[in-house]
Amino acid sequence: MHPNKINYLLLSLLFDGIGMLSFSIPFLGEFSDVVWAPLSGLIMLKMYKGRVGKIAGIFGTLEELFPFTDIIPTFTLTWIYTFYIQKNKTSK
Repeated sequence: MHPNKINYLLLSLLFDGIGMLSFSIPFLGEFSDVVWAPLSGLIMLKMYKGRVGKIAGIFGTLEELFPFTDIIPTFTLTWIYTFYIQKNKTSK
């Protein structure tokens, strides 16, 4: 078991929650996405190294910038990919 697996999951849920906060504040929330989008991309890049982090960082930044896409849990989906899908591909 990866030692940071649970920590990464908790951080992913937290960051997805932060990204979804803009739904709770009409108009002001969409402005906050302009600040959160690049920040979330950088966090994703630091959390998930290599190609996965780069692709997820770009996708996460774009997802936060486009209106009404904040519902996509990008960090959590990247966590699932990293610890389950990618792991299964490499173990075959």
